Amino acid sequence: MMQGVRLIACDLDGTLLDEAKRLPADFPELVKRLQALGVVFCPASGRQYHTIREQFAGISNGIPVIAENGSYVVLDGKELYSVCLDAESVRSILAATGALQRQKADFGVVLCGKRAAYIVRHDEAFVEQVTPYYLSLELVESFDAIDDEILKVAIYDFESSEHNVYPHMRQFADSLQVVVSGSNWLDIMAAGVNKGKGLLALQNALAVSRSETAAFGDYLNDLEMLDGAEHSFAMANAHPQLLARAKYIADANTENGVVRAIEEMLASF
Repeated sequence: MMQGVRLIACDLDGTLLDEAKRLPADFPELVKRLQALGVVFCPASGRQYHTIREQFAGISNGIPVIAENGSYVVLDGKELYSVCLDAESVRSILAATGALQRQKADFGVVLCGKRAAYIVRHDEAFVEQVTPYYLSLELVESFDAIDDEILKVAIYDFESSEHNVYPHMRQFADSLQVVVSGSNWLDIMAAGVNKGKGLLALQNALAVSRSETAAFGDYLNDLEMLDGAEHSFAMANAHPQLLARAKYIADANTENGVVRAIEEMLASF
């Protein structure tokens, strides 16, 4: 079906990972088979780079990473591409979230840097939601003294990011990238930052074309990445906008959809 694919970019949560946030048991062997055929597999996630590397421990050699929704790309263990938020934008976002929290809105903020992620909300309920995505995590008393390059501001809403937080944060959409990245998550990054831009940086570095690229995703932060791949897959459990935009539909993440689709792809090699 897709002979000639040289690069596969794949979202993690809701896409490759199962409902318990685990990689498929047979996935390490599948990656080795792909590498033997000269096909590069690249996880592309809103997760932190350190977390993704840990998730792929044991098979991380030779695997590039698109992290923080495309704002940070690492190839061969070295930074290939990054776009950070400027200090004024960070201050403006934090002022807006602070004002909203004073209205008793139930959400927490994660300041996502290259070195670590930082949170000032320390209650167990919030920390439990943040920890799976940010291996390098620091609990701080204030965001003011952080010395790091900030890639993204992530917001976790305990009810719905799309319906609760997004209407208040879209004020930044004219100058920044504001995206609903999950049912509870919203991410704010520098203008133009998305997984598609991260994928393009990787394609250029590897001299891989759009026609030689496949991509898998399930949520709104995957739209541009799917656009950047000729062979675009939305998961059966995907947001309606992805289902409408993708060229193919893969089985749901709970049914090992990515592995099944790649196995079909391998049959054409």
